[in-house]
Amino acid sequence: MKPKIAILCSGGDVSGMNPALKRFVEYAYAKGMEPYFIHRGFEGLIDNKIIPASYTDVAGIITRGGTKIGSARSVRFKDPAYRSLAANNLKRLGITMLIVLGGDGSFRGMERFYAEHGISFCGIPSTIDNDINGTDYCLGVDTALNVIKNSIDDIRDTASSFRRAFIIETMGRNCGYLALVSAITSGAELCLIPEVPVNIDDYKGCFQSQIAKGRDYFITIVSEALQNSEEIAQWFEKELGFESRVNVLGHTQRGGNPSVYDRLMAYKFVTYAIDALLAGKTHSVICYNKSHFNFKTIDEVALHPYHLDEELLILGREQFLPSHCQM
Repeated sequence: MKPKIAILCSGGDVSGMNPALKRFVEYAYAKGMEPYFIHRGFEGLIDNKIIPASYTDVAGIITRGGTKIGSARSVRFKDPAYRSLAANNLKRLGITMLIVLGGDGSFRGMERFYAEHGISFCGIPSTIDNDINGTDYCLGVDTALNVIKNSIDDIRDTASSFRRAFIIETMGRNCGYLALVSAITSGAELCLIPEVPVNIDDYKGCFQSQIAKGRDYFITIVSEALQNSEEIAQWFEKELGFESRVNVLGHTQRGGNPSVYDRLMAYKFVTYAIDALLAGKTHSVICYNKSHFNFKTIDEVALHPYHLDEELLILGREQFLPSHCQM
């Protein structure tokens, strides 16, 4: 009997999931396994939307954002009765291994599922927020950053033409990673994230000096966690006399053609995950730290808060704190 393995996507979609599905099917076959797709995440697991996967299912999907098999957030999976139903669906098909593309909440659910029903799994961190403890990188982040970069570059063109201040709001939930990296790499004049509290009034003197010396537009990157983009726009108009516009990038950051880096990372994540399951690892998350892959327990990943990399924070403080503002 060939071992049977299934894959599902849980939570928010990211560009990179489709390349992961392609690698999953191809590598599972190469390892003598039977691959299955679970459609719509844990909801599909409960509703028995578990379908054999073939090469034709993944032909051409490497260029597409999102996920061909769909994703979902499942309240029902928190109920032991529904987890039992999900386990029975897998056992009837003889599936003994799962790969889960998702975040720490999905991994916590799978840990409980494993403890109750013995279905081995490996989690692959997949969120553009890049806010999962224990890994430096989550699938989909690079594509999201490139979407943001393109948007900022385009907005800068009109900002410089009309003497305006643009406030660009990025996603990231409670984590400022996307905002900070985007601000540093786009040459923004100001970055506001929850990890580095500032008083916007502290920038007034510096910005007035820059205006006197010829600056005629501003780009500000704001994390959605702060919920103050409109306030910042009003501050630029009232305190500096600059016409202002707010651009909420929203879910455009979750879509788009997967970048080369995310395609490569998808292939690597899935390869390590399948190899780990075949080697007997039963409940782990494959993480990426300092250019190396490693496996961590759910406790290491899900029970500790994520903190932004200190080196990034230092760069942000050096570039964006009021005390470092260039007069």
